[in-house]
Amino acid sequence: MVTEVPNMSLSAKRESLARIHGRYQRAGRLYKRRILDEFCATCGYHRKSALRLLHRPLAPPETRRRPGPKLRYDPVPLRPVLKVIWHASDQLCSKLLKAALPEWLPYYERHYTPLSAEVQAKLQAISPAQIDRLLRPIRARQLRRGLRATRPGTLLRHQVPTRGGPADTRQPGTVAVDTVAHCDDTTSGDYVNSLTFTDLFSGGRRTAP
Repeated sequence: MVTEVPNMSLSAKRESLARIHGRYQRAGRLYKRRILDEFCATCGYHRKSALRLLHRPLAPPETRRRPGPKLRYDPVPLRPVLKVIWHASDQLCSKLLKAALPEWLPYYERHYTPLSAEVQAKLQAISPAQIDRLLRPIRARQLRRGLRATRPGTLLRHQVPTRGGPADTRQPGTVAVDTVAHCDDTTSGDYVNSLTFTDLFSGGRRTAP
């Protein structure tokens, strides 16, 4: 009995099956045995399991792919609310927006329209992934890649000590700093540059001209 190879992923096993499936179907009895031995040794399948995979038709990739999660929430009542709060909160990422929703829902009701209890409950329970799915068409229309007015250099990189790895977001104090060129669609002529500091713990942002 051949034990399963623990380090081989399911996708790698599928790729191996796709490579040898046609060769196995065309081979004679002696070569089929060799191909079967190779497949079992590579993927760790038991011979009977490998034979079942090699004897049945190879499924096309689109039928083997797992479908993505279905949208749990009706976008009609939720998307307009999320759109307004997303813009008002300076376009927070979905994880920060999820945490900020309880604070922003009263703002929405004061300035726009009251929300039903059902809509409020769904917004309180919505996940960051569902927020991303609901806001995806809005982001696709409104967010575009800005102009790059600066390029990374090596001078300061060798003079200023840097630390690799992910940022420390356990407490306030770690900031992301970037320059913003207020030049619309072109960098020709005169325009204003500002320096933006974003605290990675709270999402707070400050801008200096």
